[in-house]
Amino acid sequence: MSEGEAPGARGMSSLTIEDVVCVPLVGESPKGGWSNEIQPDDSIHALIAVHTAGGASGYGSCFTDGYLAKEAVRQLRPLLIGENAAEVGRLTETLHQNSFWMGRGGTLTHAISGINIALWDLLGKAVGLPVSVLLGGRYKERIEPYASLLMDEPEKMGDVLSGYVEQGYRAFKIGWGPFGRSGSYARDEAIIRAARDVLCHGEHLMVDAGGSDAFWPNRLKWAMRTADMLVDYEVDWFEEALQPDDLEGFVALRNYSRVPISGAEVLTRWQSFRPFIEAGAFDIIQPDVTKVGGITEQRRIVEMAEQHGVAYVGHGWNTALGLAADLQMAAAFANTPFVEYIGGSRYVDGILETPFTLDADGFLDIPAAPGLGVTLDSGRLDGIAVGLEALRL
Repeated sequence: MSEGEAPGARGMSSLTIEDVVCVPLVGESPKGGWSNEIQPDDSIHALIAVHTAGGASGYGSCFTDGYLAKEAVRQLRPLLIGENAAEVGRLTETLHQNSFWMGRGGTLTHAISGINIALWDLLGKAVGLPVSVLLGGRYKERIEPYASLLMDEPEKMGDVLSGYVEQGYRAFKIGWGPFGRSGSYARDEAIIRAARDVLCHGEHLMVDAGGSDAFWPNRLKWAMRTADMLVDYEVDWFEEALQPDDLEGFVALRNYSRVPISGAEVLTRWQSFRPFIEAGAFDIIQPDVTKVGGITEQRRIVEMAEQHGVAYVGHGWNTALGLAADLQMAAAFANTPFVEYIGGSRYVDGILETPFTLDADGFLDIPAAPGLGVTLDSGRLDGIAVGLEALRL
């Protein structure tokens, strides 16, 4: 290093963006519990790479149809070529500002999320620091994941959970499936009872009604009555109990319920979160870093929530790169208690050189290597990543 040259300066000087690519993931999509169920060959996630003239690359992911995301990246790419990848905030805001007319908050914003995560990954690699340190520092080195699982019939629910207890998980969120869809409060309670009967040693249990499913049938009175039932089962939070845009309903439910109310996973951009946070709609806000606009946007939302006494647990129904971003965010905010971990998804468990593993306490280590701290494995991605070579792994 020459005299007067700052550490990392040589790496920073070669961060001119040469290409931005999107690679859809197919063939292993996990079930979502949706009324219009995801099929294994559907694409609901994509990987995004930002390549630089110096040879370094950063990687991110977004939660949307991968082919839609690929077209969105084609539209956004000209705004990034030739730019300095280290200017993460300016570049991301440039993408937002120049895509208003194409529709804010949809696939374009989801694609911007993946690009933003990739830019943070690149910057961290360039300066030799994990993203969490770039965000201000690490409050924790490990965190408890909750296994995110679909609900099943009462006679099956216990068996589903038992398998994950044996894997070492100590926190669980069960959701969607038959819950709230049969018109039977007794059946709903039987599902929760079956789950709690297995989790009888202090394990955490969260309940996700899945109110963002198409034509969600239940309204405020159902949510209130169900919240009363959940109190007896020591549920940590009640998620997506209403349709996602029902601001007044969520405010009323939060004021009524003795169980914490969470939601907002489908909202994107900080502007959409602001009225829900300021109105007191949630005890826990759940932005998704692969949809909301990326790490930069999620940071704004979390800071706004903290100012209003609202807790943060990221929605993380995505890929290993999305989980890696969630882990870095969790490290950077002192009071984040959990990260979401999709149970049994190849897109989480089967695309990294070193897969995530639980420690003896059921916790995940937060990667401390530069950037997101994880490395994609081309061999593991072969057959499920469309246009894998474009990632330059």
